[in-house]
Amino acid sequence: MYFLVDPRGTVNAGYRASFEREGISSFGLLPDEFLNWLRTASSGDLDAIQGFLLGDFEERAKCATLIRKHSRAPIIALADLRSLEETVQLLEAGVDDVLPKPVHVREILARSEAIWRRVNGTVPVPAEESAAGAVASRLKVFHDGRDPEIDGVPLSLPRRERHILEYLVRNRGRRLTKTQVFNVVYGVYSNGVEESVIEGHVSKLRKKLAERLGHDPIEAKRYMGYTYIG
Repeated sequence: MYFLVDPRGTVNAGYRASFEREGISSFGLLPDEFLNWLRTASSGDLDAIQGFLLGDFEERAKCATLIRKHSRAPIIALADLRSLEETVQLLEAGVDDVLPKPVHVREILARSEAIWRRVNGTVPVPAEESAAGAVASRLKVFHDGRDPEIDGVPLSLPRRERHILEYLVRNRGRRLTKTQVFNVVYGVYSNGVEESVIEGHVSKLRKKLAERLGHDPIEAKRYMGYTYIG
């Protein structure tokens, strides 16, 4: 889930629609509302956020500093008019990247993933796990709206399944609960969708991966969650 912060409701709504077209959940608030939310947010809510997108408003440097105290997720600022002084100020406050508008959501996703890899690193794969290493070289995910590839051939997936795969691969070896997967894919404030829908998405995803890879790379344990094991 991506969190959008802008004093203009139309801007938040526009980016939410763009994220939705890519199958990515998002939530938008005005700056004052967001700061109040951030001070009281639970760790579960914060863990579900894959990136913060800050529009143009007076207190966004302060906002970025406060975000960084609570979350390691990428912070990207959008600039209506860029200036060197403001860019330096934002970077010093904790913003990871400053992008001039207009910018496509797929570029935001790609930059956010690059920031995440650089800041948080990736889960190391032991050398003795040759089978897992082989799968890692066969399966490639992009985190920018493109379908994954297996053996260089695209695997067409519905948007939700693609997003689940990206999330599991990013957290390779870590067990993720159904609630965690749901919050990332549908958002912590989704209405009218039950968590049980994740079971159906993951079941279909595992079947498609097993057909192409020859085995199931996702370990599922009842009541415990899912682990991408490669």
